[in-house]
Amino acid sequence: MEYNTQKTQLHLPEYGRIIQQLVERCKELSTKEERNEMAMAIIDFMGQRNPQLRDEENYKHKLWDHLFILANYDLDVDSPYPFPTREELAEKPKKMEYPKLQGDFKFYGKSILQLIEKAIELEAGDEKEALIEVIANNMKKSYNVYNKEHVTDDVIFRHLKELSENRLDLTGIETLEKSKIYYTGNNRNNKGGNNNNNNKNQPNKRRHNNNHKNRK
Repeated sequence: MEYNTQKTQLHLPEYGRIIQQLVERCKELSTKEERNEMAMAIIDFMGQRNPQLRDEENYKHKLWDHLFILANYDLDVDSPYPFPTREELAEKPKKMEYPKLQGDFKFYGKSILQLIEKAIELEAGDEKEALIEVIANNMKKSYNVYNKEHVTDDVIFRHLKELSENRLDLTGIETLEKSKIYYTGNNRNNKGGNNNNNNKNQPNKRRHNNNHKNRK
């Protein structure tokens, strides 16, 4: 007995003619009990012929789907999974959205997106405001390093707003230099610098006093 396997082989050529013939034989069995028993044997055989499927999630479910496809969607057996329909398999996959980090944003990195999500989750307050300013400053550093050119703060504010889908907004600050993070850090550095200058001047003062004593 010959079987017309050309159509289904185009869909699942990896199983070969032997399995296709077994599927056709299964369909011809008179009782459902016999068909169920043979379908289970075919599933095991299909798994042996394609051991790589074992590494995939829900591989047993996929084998049963493949069995039904090989049967041309016409197999009366008790499957542990619902069989797919022609319509379901004919549906085109949904169009995937492009990642946010494209074009102008690709150099910011995933860590910036994670920080943005964290900032969005925080309740309004000093902690949230500080994190937003940290994000903006890091975005500016990343932009300058990648593009090797200076970027104005208004561009960073616009990018932050777009990446956060208008949920984070720093347009109330004229520049990042006037943000609390930047201002506090500079003040700390300036204080440190002043202390260093004072320490440098102290030895000179002592030397001046010693010289005055020697002259006496």
